[in-house]
Amino acid sequence: MNGKLVGGAIVLTGAVAGLAMYWLQVHAFYEPVAADAPQARMQLTLLATGEPEPIAVEAFEGIDADSSPLRFRACFTTPMSLAHMTETYEIYEGAEPLIAPPWFDCFDAARIGPDVADGPAVAFLSQREIAPGVDRVIAVYPDGRAFAWHQLNDSAED
Repeated sequence: MNGKLVGGAIVLTGAVAGLAMYWLQVHAFYEPVAADAPQARMQLTLLATGEPEPIAVEAFEGIDADSSPLRFRACFTTPMSLAHMTETYEIYEGAEPLIAPPWFDCFDAARIGPDVADGPAVAFLSQREIAPGVDRVIAVYPDGRAFAWHQLNDSAED
């Protein structure tokens, strides 16, 4: 009988730990980002100067967490034309959006990634080294939909 109690306790402890880890990864730490918050200020890096410049943003939704600089995700629209943006701002090579929590449903990395790699979306450098070893990337579609995330850069791999 004691073996059943010990085995049951081990299984119960494992189940509780698994649920806690899931909750911590998917729900804990994330906070909504208000449209007027500093991290909601969307910028793109100018080709001419290499400096970030604010861009027009509408319908902003975002999430972030203090636990990691890679947890930032945002969805918004911009009235700027994609043709103008490709001539003015630095394109980001190797853009790979990170998966967002399932409850943040405006951000679909599984769709954005292939759209950036093969079209129709274009990824731009928003800000280099927004945190040490991390860049902010913004992907923009021809209809003005845009998605932002943080991504490790080459200096993080050294």
